[in-house]
Formats: sequence, C-alpha cells, structure tokens
Amino acid sequence: MERTLLLVRHAKSSWEEVALSDRARPLARRGQRDAPLMGKRLAKAGVKPDAILSSPACRALSTANIIAEALDFRAKSILVDERLYASDVETLLAVIGELGDPLRCVMLFGHNPEFTDLAHRFSGKITRMPTCAVVQFTFDAASWSAIAGLKPVRVLFDYPKQG
Repeated sequence: MERTLLLVRHAKSSWEEVALSDRARPLARRGQRDAPLMGKRLAKAGVKPDAILSSPACRALSTANIIAEALDFRAKSILVDERLYASDVETLLAVIGELGDPLRCVMLFGHNPEFTDLAHRFSGKITRMPTCAVVQFTFDAASWSAIAGLKPVRVLFDYPKQG
C-alpha cells in the first residue's frame, strides 16, 4: 500500500520583535509570500492530504494554515502536536508511527534541524531544508509504523527559490 509523507519546514519567520518567545514568532514578509507559493505548487501537483499535523509554534501553524487553504483542507482539521516542536528524529518517527492506517497522505509542519535530519535519514541526498521547503516521500508500506525501517520508493523535494 502506498503512503505519502510530506515534511514541510515552516516559512521564514520574523525576528523583529525580540521580546517574543520562540513559539510566538510570526512569519516574516518573505514567509507570507513563500507559503502561498508552495501551497499553489502542491495544489498543482495534486497533493490531497488526509491529515495535517503541525507544531504549535506560530510560524509553523501559520504556514500549515496557508498551505492547507491552497489545498482545500479545512484549517479546523489541522491537528497541533506538541511533539513536532523542538523534537528529534526518533520523536518524529513515533508521531508518524501512531498515524492511523486508513490515512494515505499526511503532511507534517515543523522545524529544523529535526526535519532535515529526518529527511536525510530517508534520503541521503537531502542535507538541508530551507524555510518553506517541502519533501515528499512515498513508501510502499502496510502501516505508518513500518516506514521507520524503509527507504522511500519516490522522493520529491521543492523549496521556494528552486522554482
């Protein structure tokens, strides 16, 4: 059974308000421009997620909302998972492994370095995920819990400056 996992690093965040906590940092102007651009590219590619999970950080959740809108995915259906903020590869794999098996296409919105580390684990060619980068992995797997030990059958990588 084919399963598609999309890892989306949040769009460029703003550092203008230095008093804000890391979680509260909003998107910068460039992030507000890049997220809709990537959403349009994903929509044009026919991406239809069954589920979207996001880090609770403002910049990640804002990116998720913008891209979800472009994909006609209801923003109210985005699941916020605390484990997608300041985590590690093993934690991300645990989140993925808990996904319900009826789901075929899932998007995760989060942060570096853990998203680059996970992408690199699945594909050694990926060594850096710039802001608003999207990596799409397709696995031949009976369950989400099985993908931790698999290599993807297809990898697509895109980011705003690539197009």
